[in-house]
Amino acid sequence: MLTAAQEIYEVMNNATDEIQRTTSANSGEISIGFLSSIEDAVFTDFIAQYYEKHPDITVTFRLMTRREIWESLENNRIDLAVMYLPDDSIKNWKPYESRKIFDEELLYLHHGAKLEGKKRISFEQTANYPWVSYPSDYFLSHLLGETYKNQLVTMPDPVARFTTPYQLAKFSNMTHVNTALPSSFYGAHKDDIEAEASQFKPGIHFELSFVYRRGKDQIPRIAGFLDQFKEYLDEKDYFARISATRGRL
Repeated sequence: MLTAAQEIYEVMNNATDEIQRTTSANSGEISIGFLSSIEDAVFTDFIAQYYEKHPDITVTFRLMTRREIWESLENNRIDLAVMYLPDDSIKNWKPYESRKIFDEELLYLHHGAKLEGKKRISFEQTANYPWVSYPSDYFLSHLLGETYKNQLVTMPDPVARFTTPYQLAKFSNMTHVNTALPSSFYGAHKDDIEAEASQFKPGIHFELSFVYRRGKDQIPRIAGFLDQFKEYLDEKDYFARISATRGRL
């Protein structure tokens, strides 16, 4: 019964995509699911520029959890997802494709004299400090948990959990509790972050990527969107653009 239902969903999704392939490249809608733990400034800037060139294409930009993104991709409710990879919560990648946007790194943000000036900090050195983090089912919490486990170190229990990097940075500023944030977010807001940033030792690396159902990039307006975003980053790379967006938290 489950197999039959999955086959019906697949037929419906393929039919929807086939209809979209015959539509105009310069009109219609593009729905994007954006992982809420990611800094969105570069994408907001790009979509504003994209609108100037394509006023008849409506882009819907949704902040979503990882689970919501995968469910929406599976059910064809979004065309593109912007998220972190690799994501081992998905066992079957056959229906999906991805395009890398940026190589990302998680940085350890800390307060206090004992760790001051250290370019790289081991997991053992972080174990006894207060900590604020994402909810346990978020990608970065899962990635941190797996990395601590692989290093045979017990990850400190967070004193609080928040869903966005803005909230984590503000809480860390106000309480001097340590945290971990992507290098892109730190690059965009380091003038307003009081904590010092260091790399983990060993480093924690992952990718920011577009993810979509196989064949979605053959739909004219989506293919155009992806190609123009690539050109946007070819003109100035992702980290340079995000560094240029520095503003208040």
